Amino acid sequence: MHLTKTILDANLARFYRMEIVPGLFGDWGRVREWGRIGSPGQVRTDWFGSEAEARDARFALHMTKAKRGYE
Repeated sequence: MHLTKTILDANLARFYRMEIVPGLFGDWGRVREWGRIGSPGQVRTDWFGSEAEARDARFALHMTKAKRGYE
C-alpha cells in the first residue's frame, strides 16, 4: 500500500508505504517506510503473531494516515 500527501503551497511532499511480510518463525511483520518523496525514507518493522493481527494493524494505521490527508 502506497500513500502520498502533497501540499504545493507548503512545499510538502511525503510518502508512506506499508506491506505485510512473513517472518522466519511463523510470525508476520508490518513493514513501514516513510519520508519525503524523492529521498530514501525511514523503515520500521513491527512483528505480530498472526497475519490477521498484522493486517488489522495495517488497516488501523491506514485509517489514521487517511485522516491526516494521505491518499
